[in-house]
Amino acid sequence: MRKSSAPRSAVTQSDAEAAVRTLIEWAGDTPDREGLLDTPARVARSYRELFAGYEVDPRAYLERTFEEVGGYDQLVVLKNIRFVSFCEHHMLPVVGFAHVGYLPTDRVVGISKLARVVRGYARRLQIQEKMTSEIANAIEEVLRPQGVGVVIQAEHSCMTLRGVDAPGTSLTTSALRGVVRDDARTREEFLRLVPG
Repeated sequence: MRKSSAPRSAVTQSDAEAAVRTLIEWAGDTPDREGLLDTPARVARSYRELFAGYEVDPRAYLERTFEEVGGYDQLVVLKNIRFVSFCEHHMLPVVGFAHVGYLPTDRVVGISKLARVVRGYARRLQIQEKMTSEIANAIEEVLRPQGVGVVIQAEHSCMTLRGVDAPGTSLTTSALRGVVRDDARTREEFLRLVPG
């Protein structure tokens, strides 16, 4: 898998652990007490996993395609791709589902690759609007389909756990490209296929 073009951080695991210790102290606890002793290392390791999207180029997942499609010329839609991302404004979880579809021109991609593209963009500090657009752009630019549709529905912890404190709210964003945007029947079919 090709790495992302972003430069690799010079921050070490030890630096990250020290930052977590500082946050624990700032919160009012003692990082050296038994229950928190290994927490800085655990948090740093979990952040490495949760922000793994910086280590990959999600577009690379779309490069291997299949041309033997038996004349298939209808929408391909993968629904309910669960993801976890982090709000770039508060670094709190954004948990939701992505629904991704495209109308192939002459080739298709393995369906797991669509889920990997979603995960690759989600595993970054992100706003949902940008993530929606990035996923649609990647599919459009790499696969060159007739059209692309992406709908994301997610709950933002920065709204449900703090601030306005509105549990149960969710944000829906969409990015429609090509015939999925411009052809009313194709757009209607795509939107009918994704959960509302």
